[in-house]
Order: sequence, then structure tokens, then C-alpha cells
Amino acid sequence: MQAQQQKKSDLDLAITWQPLENNYLKDEQGLSILKIKNVGKTSLPKTGWKLYFNFIRVITPKTANQPFDVVHLNGDLSCFTPSKNFEGLKPGESLTYEMLANSWMVNTSDAPQGFYLVWENSKEIVPFKPVSFVAPPDQKKFFRVGGDQETTSEMIYVANQNISDMNESKLTKVFPTPVGYKENGKTLSLNSNLTIGYEAGFENEANLLAQELTKLFGKKISATRLGKVKPTISLLKDGAAHEAYTLNVNEKEVVIKAGGGAGIFYGIQSLKTLIDPAAFASNKNKSIILTGVDVTDAPRFGYRGFMLDVARNFQPKAQILKLLDVFALYKINTLHFHLNDDEGWRLEITTLPELTSVGAKRAHLNGNGSTLQPAYGSGPFIDQLPGSGFYSKEDFKEILRYATARHIRVIPEIETPGHARAAIKAMDKRYLTLLAKGNKAAAEQYLLHHLEDKSVYRSVQKWNDNVMDVAMPSVYKFLETVSDDIIAMYKEANAPLETIHFGGDEVPKGVWEQSPAFANLKQTDSKIKTTTDLWDYYFGKVSAMLKNKGLYLSGWEEVGLKKAVENGKAKWLVNDKFSNQNVHVNVWNNLLGNEDLAYRLANGNYKVIISFVSTFYFDMAYFKKFEELGFYWGGFTELDKPFSFIPYNYLKNQQKNYLGRQLSEQVLKEAQKLTETGKNNIVGLQGQLWSETIKNKDHLEYLLLPRLLALAERAWSPSPDWAEEGDETKVKQLYVNSLSNFYNLLGKRELKRLNHYAGGFNYRIPTPGLKVENGKVVANVQLPGFTIRYTTDGSIPTLKSPVYTQPVSLNDQLVFRTFDHKGNASSSSKINK
Repeated sequence: MQAQQQKKSDLDLAITWQPLENNYLKDEQGLSILKIKNVGKTSLPKTGWKLYFNFIRVITPKTANQPFDVVHLNGDLSCFTPSKNFEGLKPGESLTYEMLANSWMVNTSDAPQGFYLVWENSKEIVPFKPVSFVAPPDQKKFFRVGGDQETTSEMIYVANQNISDMNESKLTKVFPTPVGYKENGKTLSLNSNLTIGYEAGFENEANLLAQELTKLFGKKISATRLGKVKPTISLLKDGAAHEAYTLNVNEKEVVIKAGGGAGIFYGIQSLKTLIDPAAFASNKNKSIILTGVDVTDAPRFGYRGFMLDVARNFQPKAQILKLLDVFALYKINTLHFHLNDDEGWRLEITTLPELTSVGAKRAHLNGNGSTLQPAYGSGPFIDQLPGSGFYSKEDFKEILRYATARHIRVIPEIETPGHARAAIKAMDKRYLTLLAKGNKAAAEQYLLHHLEDKSVYRSVQKWNDNVMDVAMPSVYKFLETVSDDIIAMYKEANAPLETIHFGGDEVPKGVWEQSPAFANLKQTDSKIKTTTDLWDYYFGKVSAMLKNKGLYLSGWEEVGLKKAVENGKAKWLVNDKFSNQNVHVNVWNNLLGNEDLAYRLANGNYKVIISFVSTFYFDMAYFKKFEELGFYWGGFTELDKPFSFIPYNYLKNQQKNYLGRQLSEQVLKEAQKLTETGKNNIVGLQGQLWSETIKNKDHLEYLLLPRLLALAERAWSPSPDWAEEGDETKVKQLYVNSLSNFYNLLGKRELKRLNHYAGGFNYRIPTPGLKVENGKVVANVQLPGFTIRYTTDGSIPTLKSPVYTQPVSLNDQLVFRTFDHKGNASSSSKINK
């Protein structure tokens, strides 16, 4: 038996995926092939195994004579078994499997992943290396609609060509752009003998500044209460509004004034961005020269948020603290923490330990419900990042304390009633464990679905069991228990908590219809007639629960909506039920038919955080390229897209749909405008980073940066001149000037700083733009300050390759790359044939 197992473990399969054609047979479906080669020492036999994998599409074989049969299990998990046509696969042999997916394919994020084989007799598991990708052979067949195209080096060149290379001395040296900024002609030299003095109430901020300066000088710097001796840096109290500050630097001192700790803190962040970015590359600076400035500043929006999903794929505590550092630097003041979803529950709730003992772990299912199934390529084995992991109670309190010290509030999101499979399965395990002990009442206390519910549904992510049954009293017992545990953690961490976000998005059709709990509720509550009525019932109870705890309700936009039919078409309408109740909603959907949804909700007296998929979903790919990381269902989000956003009139310049097509005149004309009431209800902007495609911290930072800085600029800084200008002939040049300034600031200052700040970040480096002119190749780059290098022999450029300084004679072996100040490089760029 041991020899047989050893033989089986010698199996190794190399798997390659290649998409071939979209709109196959004139339907919205994609044709692709898997090539599977046996690179191991033993054969894959005709029978006796199952090959599992994750794929975000439901697939069917192209023809009936394929070598495998396929079954979609749940979510993104599917399984191959040998078909009657399969003859085995010997070492060195290959086979192909042609398959149809039920949607378009665009980039490598569409690929199947996480393949592993299970031998049926021994249950031995054999994982395989990640799938390799091959680009489609015919790009025209790969396009989704007329006018669709891959982003080419020529297109990038055109997008960059109006960007001016500006002298760094002309750039505003405080970021985000302050309300008032003036250089006074003075300079101040700081060294390790500097002193920090603060007035009462600013000790926390002073100590954080001292820690930062200690890192730069390599010598401990302390902060003390103001006394008779004038310090180098003074933190003083004035009567300014919350978060407002002034910063003055002259040849003698730095003075920051504010009405409270938040304002002082933001003045310190501005001081840090005033420091030459090169200083952050060293921990032994002898001196740091500051430009003399007079700055007056206050934020445009009081809510400047970022939502991070750690449920789909987990990020460890150290990475969260690092993100809080960069959020704080750029004055992001809210972390919306998406802590649970179908694929994971990431916060320890001590009252309900199964939430993490089961819900935080993904592995091959063993039949006893002790883990969740693999998802997004997480693999068959337990306790492996990023599929498994959670924050202990102490971890979470540390995150809260770290955030609070930096004036970042943390909003916990407990996603309900949909996207709740991790919680549901964890409570199922609890139920079975207690039932086996004979304690039926305790077992049922926190059940989240009715065991006899025969409702049939399928969520967007293809789950058939991910929605809590809101007709069951045990659901509310569960939510109250979880809320109480969370509230207790905030109190122990001395962190502010004003709201809990309870999700509310993407509940599929068909839920609850055959639930016995729903049937019983209809008999006892005359207001409940259809499953549609359960929406108000559920969020009414949740809102009341939160109010009793001194909190307000937050949720995704669906919390403030109701479904209706207009002109034969389903449409979301504003629900008056929860308006005027300080309910905060993140509006993500600005896609077809919902372009004005944020304004309709704000006008309808909901507190709106603009969180648009087409602008602020940073899990969307930067542009359309097969190898580019990220999704695309909401469009592509280059750096200029969030920068160009106009919060109170966004359809003024964002008039294309997710496919890049112009919105119709009718849509633009009929879109609801923002009223004065609505304007007062736009509380802020928020970026989102969903983690389905994020396998590690480098992926996270690549998608986050530098787009985070565009969000920070729009959320903090005053409305720019190009957004306020009524003369369209002037708007274009004003915008180009503003964008050039922003790009120069990133390329010459802020990204140079982020090479080292908080340990350094793996931000995205833009690919060079290329154009052929008069037999020569001309190159440009999005971010002035970065360097382009090239080769003439088809090899990938390195730091030893020539620097591009002038047009290069055309040949078909030219390859170009962008390099940042640290020597990190972009993807390669070639002239498209």
C-alpha cells in the first residue's frame, strides 16, 4: 500500500489555459482550451480520481467526446472526472479539453485555477502548480463587442502625449493639495537635535511625529509639553474646525496649529510630504532641508474611506498596519473592513468560536463540515494563506488602537443576509456538534437557515446556500451576539464605534420562497405577504437593534432601495422606509440604468458614500490587456479615472459605460441631478478593493497604488478649477494642466517616497507608450520622473539597458520598460504589428 501511494504521489500535471473566442456561436459565451500534460513519473489512469479546480464561470464541454466529464459543485468550485473517452495519460503525454464558459473572457483573471487531484480509494491529495496562460491566437475573435480592442502601446502613447514634464521646484510640495499653499522663500534645516513641543491634548500626535523623525535620523527624538524654551516644531491649539490645520515653516521653526488632535495629525502628514522623498531612503540622515511654506487646509469631505475585503482572500495583521500607515499619510480617515463573505469569516468572535474554527479555513471538503471549500485557487490544504486566516480578538484590538492613534475610524462590515455562506456553514457545524451532544435547543439557537428550506437560487458568485433566512428569530440572535462581541472589542481598545455595516447587496432571486420560517411568519405578521416584504422586515429589525446600542445602520445601496417594474422593466427605486434615519449607504452601482442612483438616494435623504465600481473599485484592471491583473466587469480604471471624478456632477465628464461606449443623450438628459438637500447628503468618497484576484501583498499594493492617491486628492482637496469652469473651451486645458501636475507629483515625489515609506510599497509602474514616426520609435511615460530603458535584440530591458533619450530606429526586436527611482520595472512594451 505504501508503494502504491508513493507511485500516485509521483503524478504531476502541467496545466495551460488559452482563451480562443468570445461570442462563440453568436452567443455571449467564451470558448477556451485546457492543455494538460503529464510531467510526472506515473500515469494518470482511466478511472479512480477526481480533478478539482476553481473557475468563476460555469463551464460545459464544447463537444460530447471530451476526455473529462465536468460538474459544477458550488461557488467557483468544479470537478473533472474521467469520461468514457478518456484512455489515461502516460508520462510525457498531453491532452486538450475544449470548454465553453457562460460569459466573456478578457484577461487572466478569467482563468481556471487551483487544480488538485484526489485519488478516490486512498483519498490522497495531489496539488499541481499554478495554471500557465497563453494569449488568444486571434485578437479579433477575442473581442466582446464592436469597437473592443486590447490596449496597445500606441494607445498608451496617445494618452500620455499631453502630459507635460514639469520642474519639481514648481510643484506643490504638500499632498493632497491643500486649500492654501504659498512658499515663503525661506528654508529650515532639521537635524537629530531638533525638539518637538506640544500643547495639552496633542501628546499622541507629537509622539507619532517623534517616531517618524527617529526613523529618518537614526537617533531617538522625543516630544515634550511646551515650556519656556521654544522647540523646533510646535504643535499648538487654535479654534479651527475638526480636521482643519495650518502649517508654517520658516528659517527658525515649524508651527502646526489646529483645533483638535485630528487637525494636528493632518498637519503632521503634510509636514511629512513636505520632506524630500529621498530622505525616506535612509535612516541616518544628517540633515533634512524643508521648503518654507504657509499652508491653510481643511478637507472637502469628512468621510474619506477605503474598503478592504479580507474575506475572499486574507491579509495578515502586519499588512493591515502597513496599509493604515499609507492611509494616514494621505489623510484617508475611514477603513471599511469587509470581514466576512461566502468564502471566509475573518474576525474571532469568542462567543461563537466556530466562526473562525470553521469559517476562517478553506480546504478540500472531508464531509464533516469542519472547513469551507477551496475558492479562488486557495488549494486543498488547510491553514494556507490567503485562503485561510483570521484576526484574533487581540489582533483586532491592536488594529483598532493603531488606527485610532492615526485618526482612522474602522467600520466593521458583517455582510448579511447574502454573501453569508461562511457564517451559515460555521453555525451548521455548531448545530451538528451540539445536536450530537443531545442539546437541541442550544444547537438551534444560532442557526442561520432553515433545515427544511427547499428554495432554489443561485447567487452572482454561483452559490446556492449563501443567504441567511431572515424569517428565523435565530438570525437576529446571531447578529446581536456578534454585534455585542464587536462592541466589546472596540470598548476594550478605546476605539470609536458609531456604526456597523450590515451589507445588503446581491441577494439572489428565489431565496426564502419555500422556507417554512417564511411561511410561519406570514401567518403571524400581516405585513409579510411576499418575500419582497422580508427586506424591510429584516433591515428594520437590524436598524432597531443598532439604535438600541447607540449606533446607526450602514449598508450597501440596496438597503435604501426597493424593486419595482416600470414600462415592463425591473428598476431600483428609492425606498422611503429608511430615509431620514441617518442610514449610510455605499453606492457602488453606476452601471447601465443606474447612472444617477447615488444622486437619487442622496436626494431621497440617505447619507451617501460614493463608491462607484467604474471609478473607485480598485480591483478592476488598470486597462484591457490579457496579462493585466484585475477584473473588468465594471470597466477599466486607469489612474486618471478617479482623479477626474466630479462628486457633485460626475456625469459631466464620466459619460462612458463599462464597455467604453458613450452614454446616450437620453440617459444623460433624464439622469436625476443633485439637489441642495442631496448635496448635503453626500458624506464622502470611498475606494474599494475586493480580493478575489489578490493572492499576496504585492498584488494588493499593485492594485491599490497609485490609484489611492487619486482618491485622496478628490476626497480631501478643494474642487479643482476644471470641475468648476463653465466654459468648455477652457476646461480641457485646465484639466490637462491639473493632471500633468498630479502625474509629476507622483513620479517625482510621492511614489519615490512610497519606495521606502512604511517598508516600501509595490505600486504599479506604468507601461511605456510607443509610436512610430518617420521610421523611428518614440516613447513616453505616464509619470514624468520615471525612466524608460530599451533593448534592440528582443530581450527584456534591465537596469543595465540603455536609457531612452531620443527616438530609436525601428526594428521588430525593440522592447521598452519603465523604471522607477528604486529600479523596479513595469511590464514590457513593444510596437504592435
